[in-house]
Amino acid sequence: ELQMFRAQWMFELAPGVSSSGLEPLPCRASSREPGLKSVDARGKQEMAKEEKAKELFLKAVEEERNGALYEAIKFYRLAMQLVPDIEFKITYTRSPDGDGVGKRCVEDSKEDDKMADLLTDFQQQLTLQESSVKLCQPEVYVSQTHISALPMEVLMYIFRWVVSSDLDLRSLEQLSLVCRGFYICARDPEIWHQVCLKIWGRSCNKLVPYASWRDMFLERPRVRFDGVYVSKTKYIRQGEQSLDGFYRAWHQVEYYRYLRFFPDGQVMMLTTPEDPQSIVPRLRTKNTRTDAILLGHYRLSQETDNQTKVFAVIMKKKEEKPVDYHKYRYFRRVPAQETDHSFHVGLQLCSSGRQRFNKLVWIHHSCHITCRSTGETAVTTFDIDKMYTPLFFARVKSFTAYSEKPL
Repeated sequence: ELQMFRAQWMFELAPGVSSSGLEPLPCRASSREPGLKSVDARGKQEMAKEEKAKELFLKAVEEERNGALYEAIKFYRLAMQLVPDIEFKITYTRSPDGDGVGKRCVEDSKEDDKMADLLTDFQQQLTLQESSVKLCQPEVYVSQTHISALPMEVLMYIFRWVVSSDLDLRSLEQLSLVCRGFYICARDPEIWHQVCLKIWGRSCNKLVPYASWRDMFLERPRVRFDGVYVSKTKYIRQGEQSLDGFYRAWHQVEYYRYLRFFPDGQVMMLTTPEDPQSIVPRLRTKNTRTDAILLGHYRLSQETDNQTKVFAVIMKKKEEKPVDYHKYRYFRRVPAQETDHSFHVGLQLCSSGRQRFNKLVWIHHSCHITCRSTGETAVTTFDIDKMYTPLFFARVKSFTAYSEKPL
């Protein structure tokens, strides 16, 4: 529109043309000719000034790209002194920064799409290689047999040993970072399906609504096996009064609760004043010799309100009592009534902070005492108060350092 206006204006200022552009004005031609020349000179001067400002501005851009900021500021200032809005009159052939921001944005979007289906991309790359497809190639020449020479079945068996019976999926993910072939093996649906069956049993026979078995493992609430859940409790207890009655002592009691879950459905519980540094190594296996340990089984329950709860029944390890041979032959002793103690525990599985499924909140705790002779059971329910602090998960590297059995 501006160009059309200028053209119309220049046409009206031409000698011998009226304002309507229909009839000539010969009498005014001589009076307008000097003004037209001055207008043309002024327009040429403005164009030259704008071209100079563009040249200075582009030079400033080049200096800024090269890191000479002081020189760039100087040229920016000169360009804006000539034309204050010169920045908006320049048409860039490429992005002002040397790296090409627009180009990078397009490339980044392509990379995101590529990462979304990285498994398919790696599989296509291996298919386009030699006829004898190998999952990996040695980076340097080795005289011994390379792992790439192993059949696929043997390699997958090695991956199952990496996962092990302790479900060490963290090591499997680290193994997938080695190369494209290992990445494909680590995404094998059969491995992740077996892992889900180990955790949820028959309740995971359907994949819906998850996209894959791996997504089910990552998204569905579960207890973690590569560490221990710990809670720390403190309270003040009143001590005995002094002999003279002058003062009464107060004691600060501090103790810990530990919960260790296993993939086969077993759980260990321990309440002790010892700190985690000395207790955690003893909880690596179920065959611990700690006397106060409680062993039992647990199950996960998905409630209608979309909350996952953990219910466990635990009891003290049974110990074989030695036979009591009394020295008197006819001594009769009334045997004590034998009872079995079991503890029923209910916990709600939550997530806190950046970690997932790392918090257990107490919802139920009771003691069941069963008489062996009569079969009667007495139930004592404990009040869940401030003494039952939540248990938080702590990963323990030594729990998954060794593999005893494959997946």
